[in-house]
Amino acid sequence: MRIGIVGYGTGGRHFHAPFICAAKGLELAGIVARAPETIARVKADFPDVPVYGSLTALLAAGVDIVTITTPPHTRRELVLEAIAAGVAVIADKPFAPDAATGRELEAAAKAKGVVLGVYHNRRFDADILTLKRVLDEGRIGKPWRFHNRMDLDDPGTLESGPLGGLLRDMGSHLVDQALWLFGPVRSVYARTDAVQRPEGETNASFVITLVHASGVHSHISSSKLNHLSARELRLYAEKGSYVSSGSDVQAQAIFAGKRPVDDVASWGYEQPERWGTLYSETGAEQVPSAQGCYHRYYEAFADAVSNGTEPPVTAEQAIRTLEVLDAALRSAQENRVIAL
Repeated sequence: MRIGIVGYGTGGRHFHAPFICAAKGLELAGIVARAPETIARVKADFPDVPVYGSLTALLAAGVDIVTITTPPHTRRELVLEAIAAGVAVIADKPFAPDAATGRELEAAAKAKGVVLGVYHNRRFDADILTLKRVLDEGRIGKPWRFHNRMDLDDPGTLESGPLGGLLRDMGSHLVDQALWLFGPVRSVYARTDAVQRPEGETNASFVITLVHASGVHSHISSSKLNHLSARELRLYAEKGSYVSSGSDVQAQAIFAGKRPVDDVASWGYEQPERWGTLYSETGAEQVPSAQGCYHRYYEAFADAVSNGTEPPVTAEQAIRTLEVLDAALRSAQENRVIAL
């Protein structure tokens, strides 16, 4: 299937294009870029891929799928344009500025009969897939408490303004992971830490507590301005616990210049020294890494478009994440628990 990318910043260049190229059944058919320096990067990376000045031009050339990975404040209109053209759409995260806008986009896609998905690609991280395997195997019994932490020493990528902030950026991924693993949420409590930017106050770190309908409680945190890089998953359950401290192996490989298409079979595995540990009455056991595989997201989405299967992350699932993030923002502002 022919796919186009709209936007070629950090997201388009590092987290979409390399994995589209590694996905079976997809052809990168065009990239929308406008700034001269961005066009130059596209031509250097993909000299044989056409560059278009607008989504309108890309759609006119003919594609089956488009990925919208432009800045968040531009995304709604572009998603609606692709839907109106009858083309399947992958919207980068955050899917929308709020749940209400997410519902608007979902309704437009349903009315047109278009497949709409959201790029919560971190369901395809090695560490979260390894944890899911541990849960599916029932090795530590009924889960109680989940800690999901990702701190980044990456101040240059903090998006400012009313539609920016870390809560909607990294929070989209970490909340989605918790919902994917443990199901719907019935209450949200959050605290955020803010900085002043010319565009306005912007949250730069957060801690969220979720109580799931299943009884599991999740504790989610992230920061970007504290000069700290750390990734940890910690699960407590009735028969033991599981802890991992991963290296964000796919992102690190991409930024080191590696590409999954060069060796898909060995891509995305955490090094043994970073494997998680399962603690139970029989002792401590290292758990081998699952394969981190963002390209699998694209393969599953292409299958959804061609065969009518469910996309890997549906708009409905992404709206549930936005509902939690909306509640987290309100909780932080009012310093109270928000019931869902």
